[in-house]
Amino acid sequence: MKIPRKSSIKTYKNLLAAAGEIFAEKGYRDTTIAEICQRAGTNIAAVNYHFGSKEILYREAWRHSFLESLKAHPPDGGATDDASPKERLRRQISALLHRIADKNNREFLLVQKELANPTGLLKEVIHMELRPLQQRMRAVIRELLGPHVSDLLVRFSEISVISQCINPMVVRRRKEEKAAGENDRPEIEDIEAYADHVVKFSLAGIRRIREEAEKKQGPSRSCQEDQLP
Repeated sequence: MKIPRKSSIKTYKNLLAAAGEIFAEKGYRDTTIAEICQRAGTNIAAVNYHFGSKEILYREAWRHSFLESLKAHPPDGGATDDASPKERLRRQISALLHRIADKNNREFLLVQKELANPTGLLKEVIHMELRPLQQRMRAVIRELLGPHVSDLLVRFSEISVISQCINPMVVRRRKEEKAAGENDRPEIEDIEAYADHVVKFSLAGIRRIREEAEKKQGPSRSCQEDQLP
């Protein structure tokens, strides 16, 4: 992919925005370069110049949508480094929920289309971009679980927390996008209230896993001594 000149940055950004919209609407295979260029107000040669191929444009459109969603909803939720593990977890969960629920966010729509009709083209870029977010979530869960819990259980706990966020919010997005006249109400209307629930539910499970791990280690230190919220 070529780095755009200053004079063509607008065209570059317009192509990314238009591609994100159409790929999210129709998926990779049913989208044509011609309709992307038409929506972007440019010609097909611009795609070849800036991206080189439809495949690269597809990956960069997802990356652009992802990074834009992170700007709108920073993954740390505004928590400072010295905040408690419980508060950092709460802020990360809230940020993730708001990111998925945001109607301007196309990254999840692109992924849903990809899952429905896989191309394999997004696998590497998604893994690369999501890794820091996963590591952030895993680190705070590890802190809450303590040193005696296995890496496997930390990973299971991370999956449990993220699943509570993604699944119901995807359902919410789908219901909101149904045709007018359908009166299905979103299952989750108060995102902050649901974030509180996810934190409370997750902490209860984390506490139980930690207690069981500490019992196996003997009467060294209790959950209270380790200040688990």
